[in-house]
Amino acid sequence: MSNNRFHLALLAAEQVRFVLLNIYRILVGDWLALLRKTACKLNILSAYRAFVTALVLVIWGSCVQCYAQQFPSVEENIPYLITFGRNGATSWGDDDFSQTFFLSVPKSQKDPIYIRVFDPDVGGLHDEMKGDFNTKFKFTIYGGIGAFSPSDAKNADPKGNYDGGTVLFTKSFGVDPKYDNNWYTFGPINPTEGEYTKSMDAYVFKVIAEGISGDDGNIYKYFLSTKPDRELKIEGANAFTYEYTFRLPNNPTICHIYPFVNKDVISIEQYNFDWDGDGMIRLVSIARKGEPLRSSLDDQWAITKHEIFEREKNTSLDIQLIKSKSQNNNNVVFRVTNHYGEALPFFSIPIGGPPKYMPIINVRPDPK
Repeated sequence: MSNNRFHLALLAAEQVRFVLLNIYRILVGDWLALLRKTACKLNILSAYRAFVTALVLVIWGSCVQCYAQQFPSVEENIPYLITFGRNGATSWGDDDFSQTFFLSVPKSQKDPIYIRVFDPDVGGLHDEMKGDFNTKFKFTIYGGIGAFSPSDAKNADPKGNYDGGTVLFTKSFGVDPKYDNNWYTFGPINPTEGEYTKSMDAYVFKVIAEGISGDDGNIYKYFLSTKPDRELKIEGANAFTYEYTFRLPNNPTICHIYPFVNKDVISIEQYNFDWDGDGMIRLVSIARKGEPLRSSLDDQWAITKHEIFEREKNTSLDIQLIKSKSQNNNNVVFRVTNHYGEALPFFSIPIGGPPKYMPIINVRPDPK
C-alpha cells in the first residue's frame, strides 16, 4: 500500500471511531427501550435484563476510559505521559526530565477535588527500563498565587520560578508494586486553593513531575475527579501544558495535540524532538486541510514556521501525528511558540472542540 493510501486509511479509521461513538450515544438508548417493550410483550423480561446487564458490562469494560476525565484525553489518542530520571539520555525521548501540567477547575466547582495519578511508581508493567530500575521520581502539586502566573512556569525548560506557588502535596516514588499499574490519589483539595485566573474564570493547579535520580522512564497519566477512589468527571475542568512529552502508541494510528491560538498570534513555530521518523506530522485547522510539518530524527529537534490566518485566531489547531510504523516505545516532545517566542498551551480537551477544515466557497452570481 502506498503512503498516501495508508494515511487515508488511518484518517478513515479515525473518522469511524468518532462516528461510532456518536451513533452509540444517539441510538443505543432508543434501541434498548424498544427491546424492553418487546420483551415485556413476549413475557421474557428476565432474559432482557440479563442481556442488558451483560451488554453494559462489556461496554463498560471496553469504554470506561472514554468517559473518565483523563489526561492525556481520549480525543488526543495518546496513551501515556513519560518523564525520565535526571540521569537519563535525551535520545530516549525526553529533553529535560521534568514535565509541568496545569489543571483548571471552574469557579463553579464547590466540592473537594482529587488529582489521581495512574502508575506513579518507576518499575513494573508500563515503565521503560534502562538496565535495572534505579530511578526516584517526584510529583508535586502547587496552588495559590504564583502557581500559574509567573512566565517561568510556562517556559519550555524547568528554570527560574517554574516551581512557584504554594506546595499543597508532594510524593516520591521508586519501584513500588503497590502503585504499579495502580493509583495514587492527592487530596482532598479545596478548588479555591488553586490560583484564580480571570481569563479562564477558573482556579489553576500546577503538577510538576520530575526525575530526581536514575535513568529510567516513568510512564503515567493524570485524572481529575470528585472522588478519591474512582474517576468522576469535574464538569468544565481541563488540563494543559506548554511542553508535551508523551509515549506514542506502538501500532499505526493517529494521535492529536491541540495548541490554542489566541487573537494576537501572527505566526507560530512548532518544535518536535526525537520523532524518530515514525511517520508524518501535519497541521489541520479550520483553514488548513493538512499542512506537512518537518519531523525530527533520533535525539534531534525539527522546527517549522507557519503563518496564522485570521480565521484561525481564537481557535484550536490540530497537530496530527500520523504514525505509520509498528515501532515500540517511541517517546516524543512537542512545543509551539508564537511570533514573540512565547509558548502556546496544548489543551487536552481542545478549546472549541477538535477543528475541522472549512473551505471558503466563493459563489459567483449566475449571469443573466
